[in-house]
Amino acid sequence: MTESRVHEKPRILCLHGFRTSAKILETQIHKWPQSVLEKLDLVYLDAPYPSVGKSSVEGIFDPPYFEWFQANQDFTEYENFEECIAFIEDFMVKNGPFDGLLGFSQGAVLAAALPGMQAEGLVLTKVPKVKFLILISGGKLGGSKYGAPPLAANAFSSPVNCPSLHLIGENDFQKPESIDLLDSFVDPMVVHHPEKHTIPSLDDQSLEVVNNFIEKIRNHAATCIATSYGDNINSHL
Repeated sequence: MTESRVHEKPRILCLHGFRTSAKILETQIHKWPQSVLEKLDLVYLDAPYPSVGKSSVEGIFDPPYFEWFQANQDFTEYENFEECIAFIEDFMVKNGPFDGLLGFSQGAVLAAALPGMQAEGLVLTKVPKVKFLILISGGKLGGSKYGAPPLAANAFSSPVNCPSLHLIGENDFQKPESIDLLDSFVDPMVVHHPEKHTIPSLDDQSLEVVNNFIEKIRNHAATCIATSYGDNINSHL
């Protein structure tokens, strides 16, 4: 990270939901005020696998639809999990550096587990540390609903110590998993909204939390740069 990057927008890789697409997530995120969007550099990525079943957004958003990985009905067995992470890392190497991740639904489940796996040295070894997460309708691999693929078995064995913002819908079927996920993070910031399984609009109270989080991650980046700069100076003394 260079000293000049503190003045730039946080660069965020955005991971869409199950059987949707990068374009659909971008459309949904643009419900947020321009005052928020202009502070962030958002990059949207299509998952590597075309949808192999019906999408819940058919008739609302046009195809094509994609999925990050597949699971059996009770979420105890997974396919293409390691492959999708390798796909994400390759994109991050070629298009980064990225500061943080934003995920919705399946994308949020995946994003939530990545810092813990990265800390173990199992994934994202070719890219900088994930510095923050924005998780919308998230869930916990190895939690009450989702089993953990072998690669993610210890993703939450220690509290995830990076800034995190969690958007949780009061009428979202994923709400219990989103609540469960909070316990795995150090000092999470939370937006509770009245909507279902979607990217919510931001009312005044939610907007305040989101803006506070953006300020937090900018300050976090500045601290990282100052620490790195100090370490570099000391190493040459």
